[in-house]
Amino acid sequence: MFDLSVIAEAVPRMLGGIGVTFSLLLISAAIGLLLAVGLLLMRISGKWFLSWPAQIYVYVFRGTPILVQIFIIYYGLPQFGVIRQSILWPILRDPFGCAILALSLNSGAYVSEILRGAVLGVDRGLTEAGAALGLSVRQRFIYITAPIAIRLALPAYGNELISLLKATALASTITILDMTGIARTVMAETFAPYEVFISLAIVYMLLTLVLQKTMGQIEYRLGRYTRK
Repeated sequence: MFDLSVIAEAVPRMLGGIGVTFSLLLISAAIGLLLAVGLLLMRISGKWFLSWPAQIYVYVFRGTPILVQIFIIYYGLPQFGVIRQSILWPILRDPFGCAILALSLNSGAYVSEILRGAVLGVDRGLTEAGAALGLSVRQRFIYITAPIAIRLALPAYGNELISLLKATALASTITILDMTGIARTVMAETFAPYEVFISLAIVYMLLTLVLQKTMGQIEYRLGRYTRK
């Protein structure tokens, strides 16, 4: 049977790491989105020397586990002297910085494909109409393609944010005391893995529900002009 006293002690302690969890989520999501926009522009530029590096980047980070990426960045990169002497060393010598870097690079690869799919999903007739009105390529992208693509990308982007939230738990493997890291500490002290980790799972489910509802509200607001 479950020990309710362990749950009563574990949940408040785990919630003490919610700030770290949300910091990992928000910072990684912001950097990943900026990176994704850059990769998108490279992919749709029509220039092979921009498109190919972006495709290789996306393939590598989507084709390898994020846990492996975290370990390579945290344990592997510091082995190189050029890294320890670079301006990146203040970030890479800190577990939090390594986790942010890994999560951001991984998220950027996935989000760039979400954005590319949304851009390709815009009706070509709309851009042709913009060209007929005398709009330049840049103006058509900014005023026609981008607003529609953002609306099309939101559902998939919301799913990516939820995946990123769950991926932040992997930061605990490199000594970061987020909610999962604290849960592992509590489990080691109490030897009650079921109580601790089932409680943690419920907390993540509630956070996922809040994030899902928030994205749903954003989708509803942005799509209000398309409803009859």
